[in-house]
Amino acid sequence: MKKTILFLKLLLLIWTTKSIAQTNLKQYKAGHLFDIGLPDYLSKTSGLNSAAAIQYQNKVKEIYGFVIFDTKEELELAEMQYTSINEFYEDFMKDFLKDEKSAVSKPVFQKIGDINFVECDVVFTNEEDKTEIYYLVGIVETKNSFYKVLTWTAAEDKNKYKDDFKKIVYSLKD
Repeated sequence: MKKTILFLKLLLLIWTTKSIAQTNLKQYKAGHLFDIGLPDYLSKTSGLNSAAAIQYQNKVKEIYGFVIFDTKEELELAEMQYTSINEFYEDFMKDFLKDEKSAVSKPVFQKIGDINFVECDVVFTNEEDKTEIYYLVGIVETKNSFYKVLTWTAAEDKNKYKDDFKKIVYSLKD
């Protein structure tokens, strides 16, 4: 009798579990992975931008940077659809340093494989201490995402580090 009751309880447990879990699950990928190369004199850090996926710096050389990504799916959900990298670039640049005195170079567009790139130089003057800061702004479009790659240093060091900053932008892959 005890075996029969135990068997019925076990059967009821299996049947109840099966009836609860009848809904099929749709799989989603959580998180986002991408690869980027950094010069060996830069190291990962935090505190530069809370929205950044990766942040890097060298305090001695006074070089800082970060990467922010937006998946195209997330942009669509937010009703933000971009038809080209140029449109994404222009939308980003209209707000970038809008309150600062800055000079922006003509953007350079390039396609390598299936990845679209745009880069430009930005030099802005900090009104508080009158220092000039040089940014290399890189926008990268892959099949599924847009990336904003911002790296900066003192304007006087632009020519020393610009090639490395460009290598960072063009190394990005997802």
